[in-house]
Amino acid sequence: MTTVSATHAKQNFAAMLDQSQREPVRIQRHERDVAVLISAEEYERIHKMRVEELIRLSEENGKYAESQGMTDELLAKLLADEE
Repeated sequence: MTTVSATHAKQNFAAMLDQSQREPVRIQRHERDVAVLISAEEYERIHKMRVEELIRLSEENGKYAESQGMTDELLAKLLADEE
């Protein structure tokens, strides 16, 4: 991954956009990482993976809750008691 200063990224933004199509570009300010520029395709891939992981975890938690006796009726009652 290429690392550049924020000043360099600002002064060479078009080149940074082109570079990000090939690999992520780390941007630093005062030697601290502040951003990573990635392609839209890479962003979509990462976003899709995160959504899939959230769905997987939700399904896993639902199965566990069911195995512990949770039902739709019990959940409705518990939620109604909160109000």
